[in-house]
Amino acid sequence: MLVSEIMTKGVKTANEDTSVRVIANVMCLNNISGLPIIDSDNNIVGIVSEKDLLRKMFPDMQEIADEGRPDFEDMEKKYADALDLTAKDIMTSPVSSVTSDMPIMKAASLMCINTIRRIPVVDDGKVVGIVSIGDVHKAIFQNTLAM
Repeated sequence: MLVSEIMTKGVKTANEDTSVRVIANVMCLNNISGLPIIDSDNNIVGIVSEKDLLRKMFPDMQEIADEGRPDFEDMEKKYADALDLTAKDIMTSPVSSVTSDMPIMKAASLMCINTIRRIPVVDDGKVVGIVSIGDVHKAIFQNTLAM
């Protein structure tokens, strides 16, 4: 089975200058956990995930070692401050991606190796879809039940 058979098409995207506030709203309102970031030529340049948003809130291990117990109220403030940043400030780049003609098990392997739950489907540098580990699992499960 190929990625093109299970991917979600019509993917919501943002550009590097889109505010994190707008990205968070799009993700919440559309019940999605990641948003590909594209340049002016519609080429993928990054991705913003829920994890990227949360990383701006939580202290890293060095901060905990230096300061001790985290201040959870301060962490909430950091999240509010992060909303004023742009996609470029928090996106993951370069982006792991798959092609639409890739077997789904290879896509699943890439997601497992990179410890990511979703991966953009990119053909000729353009986002044509997105596939999640759940999409792969559901396709395999349904295919196995049909046997």
